Amino acid sequence: MFESIFKDGNVAAVGFFIVLGASLICGLVYAFLACYKSDSSTSFFICVALIPMAVATVIALVNGNLGVGVAIAGAFGLVRFRSAAGSAREIAAIFMAMAAGLAFGMGYIAYGAIFLLVCGVLLFAFGKFTAKAKEAKTLEKIVKITIPETLDYTNVFDDIFAEYTNSYELEKVKSTNMGSMFRLSYRVKMKKVANEKAMLDAVRERNGNLEIQCLRADLSEKEL
Repeated sequence: MFESIFKDGNVAAVGFFIVLGASLICGLVYAFLACYKSDSSTSFFICVALIPMAVATVIALVNGNLGVGVAIAGAFGLVRFRSAAGSAREIAAIFMAMAAGLAFGMGYIAYGAIFLLVCGVLLFAFGKFTAKAKEAKTLEKIVKITIPETLDYTNVFDDIFAEYTNSYELEKVKSTNMGSMFRLSYRVKMKKVANEKAMLDAVRERNGNLEIQCLRADLSEKEL
């Protein structure tokens, strides 16, 4: 079961089609586990599902031939990927799919299937964990408030933030409109998302109905 089905390095037709079928089925299961309840696109699902079969085909056809291997590497080097850079999780998922494809291409179906299953279960578990963390992160907001220069910004909104948020911090103060106004940037953590409008209405009454912005705190944060 854990030995290569390609005896003596010879790729028989039956063994080749068995490898193709096994890598495709395992790739589909792996793609479902990796993309379940995540922000990954449909194209990423298709990519991850087909990578094990594609890599397995290349490895099986090369079959230890150095010249063919160099030619295939050169062909892949001509391909220029123009898609947007993925997240660290998506990059890791692609590398794991490629590693399983190497195992399938060498005829080790059991090793490839077990590796994909374990990686898929881990990505599924990590996805559940990060989903809860992301839900909590939606409560974090950046609130930018414009106030007139005559208003002392030191503690002017403390009572409002204390009522509607679990924590708040004044991160930046910037003068604007030729020095006649200040723009305050707060990082707050809401008690409830539903409280957002009530909080902004209270701030609007305090700052004389001047401009207010409420942004997601993670808009400026970049992922590896």
